[in-house]
Amino acid sequence: MHIGVILSMKNGLEHFVYREVSELANQGATISLFPCKHRRGLYNPRPEWNFYPWRIWQVLLCQPLRFLAMPIHYLVVLWEAVRHRAVIDFLLAAYFAPYMQSVDVIYSTFGDRKLFIGHFAKRLLGKPLSVTIHSSEMYFNPNVELFKIALAASDQIVSVTEHNRQQLADRYGVDRSRVEVVRLSVNLEHYKPATKFVILIVAFFGETKGHDVLFEAVKELGHDDVEVWVVGGQDGRKPVDVRELARRIGVESQVAFFGKLSGAALAAVYHACDVFCLPCRRDPEGGCEGFPAVLIEAMAYGKPVVTTHHTEIPRVVEQIVVKENDAHELAQALQQVYHSATLRRELGLRSRELAEEHFSNRNVADRLSLFRSIAAPGFKATSDEPRLPDGEQNPTTRIPQEQLS
Repeated sequence: MHIGVILSMKNGLEHFVYREVSELANQGATISLFPCKHRRGLYNPRPEWNFYPWRIWQVLLCQPLRFLAMPIHYLVVLWEAVRHRAVIDFLLAAYFAPYMQSVDVIYSTFGDRKLFIGHFAKRLLGKPLSVTIHSSEMYFNPNVELFKIALAASDQIVSVTEHNRQQLADRYGVDRSRVEVVRLSVNLEHYKPATKFVILIVAFFGETKGHDVLFEAVKELGHDDVEVWVVGGQDGRKPVDVRELARRIGVESQVAFFGKLSGAALAAVYHACDVFCLPCRRDPEGGCEGFPAVLIEAMAYGKPVVTTHHTEIPRVVEQIVVKENDAHELAQALQQVYHSATLRRELGLRSRELAEEHFSNRNVADRLSLFRSIAAPGFKATSDEPRLPDGEQNPTTRIPQEQLS
């Protein structure tokens, strides 16, 4: 079966529409997409789908040809569009018409402009029309009069809820027997409860951060329940295509990219991870890390840390520290924490102790003291100058404005 799908792609396909159309294709349907708006987004047409984007000049220039192909029919349907203030929807339907010649069913994914375009395409071509009613089109329809007419002319009306079926009857006088209820769907093989072991890395996408070493280690682990959460992005310093690394190494399905995070969102991924891993290393030109701020953050959150013997790190992080660029040793270290909740808990407690010992806001007080030591002659500390209380032991952890180390 060939299905002509009329949909909006304002920012790509809506996720639930993408899922439904994908499953139709998986079950053997040929798919052609006819967008009323189109822009790329998170969900985009699959390569095997027919896709008919348009430009306004194309839509306008084709109209004389459409008129010559069916002059009387064209004018009759155009007049209906004029009367119901839907000329743009008609022009799009006329533009799509030749590409819809081979479809078996026209499918409008919503009962708004998608339905109006489908209605005019049906009138021009005589193809059967099916529409799915979700919600907003019943309460905030842009053209209520045309909505009623298009519903009456549709060959099939589908609602995603029983409530909608009743609303169509009560609000628009649609015979309940004409409305089929087909609920939204998910692939239950993909959407199912799962326990994941989460490895978090927070870092800009640069060579010194060792994303590829982490991915190679995860591949060596061979555990399907291990997931890597990648927070960060490119900052212009010899950027690395980390997504491509995950694809090339073969762990793309186990890696989730969060982009750049800050504030509560960044705190949430720290709290949710099982272990924090940053396999720092020297870059090919000899560039090194100082002490990565994200290691401090992870330790302050009480997370077990797996990192590398790099510059200052082993002077603070007691365990687990592995050699630079050694994916095998890193995999063995991750295997340790993967298999032992007790070890993870002990490492996390020690991480917090080390953060309190080395990285509290007492360091800022020390910095301020150094500033005072070289201040210009005549400097006098004011009474309202911020100071840490004497003997402070448990400063609050601050998430910096820039979350990347």
